[in-house]
Amino acid sequence: MSSSTTATTEPLPRAFFDRPVLEVAPDLLGRTLVRRSAEGTITLRLTEVEAYAGEIDPGSHAFRGRTARNATMFGPPGHAYVYFTYGMWHCLNLVCGPEGRASGVLLRAGEVLSGAELARPRRAAARGRDHELAKGPARLATALEVDRALDGTDVCADGEEFALRVLAGTPVAPERIATGPRTGVAGDGGVHPWRFWITGDPTVSPYRPHQPRRRTRGLDAGVTGS
Repeated sequence: MSSSTTATTEPLPRAFFDRPVLEVAPDLLGRTLVRRSAEGTITLRLTEVEAYAGEIDPGSHAFRGRTARNATMFGPPGHAYVYFTYGMWHCLNLVCGPEGRASGVLLRAGEVLSGAELARPRRAAARGRDHELAKGPARLATALEVDRALDGTDVCADGEEFALRVLAGTPVAPERIATGPRTGVAGDGGVHPWRFWITGDPTVSPYRPHQPRRRTRGLDAGVTGS
């Protein structure tokens, strides 16, 4: 194995994640996420991410402080924060430093490099289109079989036994990185251009602004008396 190949397959050190979230997020593009399970191993090239800056960020789960749900975000950098949303989907984030100051990067999309045969049955809706296996944060987590059991997983741990790990991969040149508003984030948190993606990559998910949930007419009538 050449030295250049070895460099791309080396795990990222904890110091990589122990930086401001807006430095870590774009630097994750092109890196390789490895997911090991009893079924086998999937490797994924990260193509789209979003940054969340904790207690100073209205779009972050940690904006109002520490809870049982978001506790991992306040822990040491280089760990997975997994949350459950809309009663049906999981999403995978990577915690950034320093410890005690919550921030994290949501992994929004990626290209499956190996193990697609494991991901396809989990993502039947992709209909054989492998570029859609992990095109969006819920799809990524589903394809990799990520759930709350992996919350708190150390992605920088030494040794051969691991469930999640991030390898150096091939970083993306700055001129190939685009940035824009985060997807589906409402209010003051929606204005930040903290979504980063590889320009022109077919695995990147489409941008969607926040859509408020519509209240039923019956509920409105009960409140207004009309």
